Amino acid sequence: MVESRSTIATASGQRLIHRLCKHWSHKLEVDAERGLVVFEGGRCVMQAGADTLDVRLDADDAEVLERLKAVVASHLERMAGKEELVVAWG
Repeated sequence: MVESRSTIATASGQRLIHRLCKHWSHKLEVDAERGLVVFEGGRCVMQAGADTLDVRLDADDAEVLERLKAVVASHLERMAGKEELVVAWG
């Protein structure tokens, strides 16, 4: 199991979690209350703070992790609308 994390500056963390969970709920297992999205080969756990959104990705291997990083970042940016997010994985 490999993991990566990102802390994103945003005051809209909770809104983003709910939008992403709703978006993915028709295809994937989600729990909006826990900020959890289960993908094939990995999962995303999100937690909103006052001015941040903490995102943790866990994946079966490095290849899946790289794919999830791209998918989650692009969806976060799309769901943020006009708000510019900086998603830097560590």
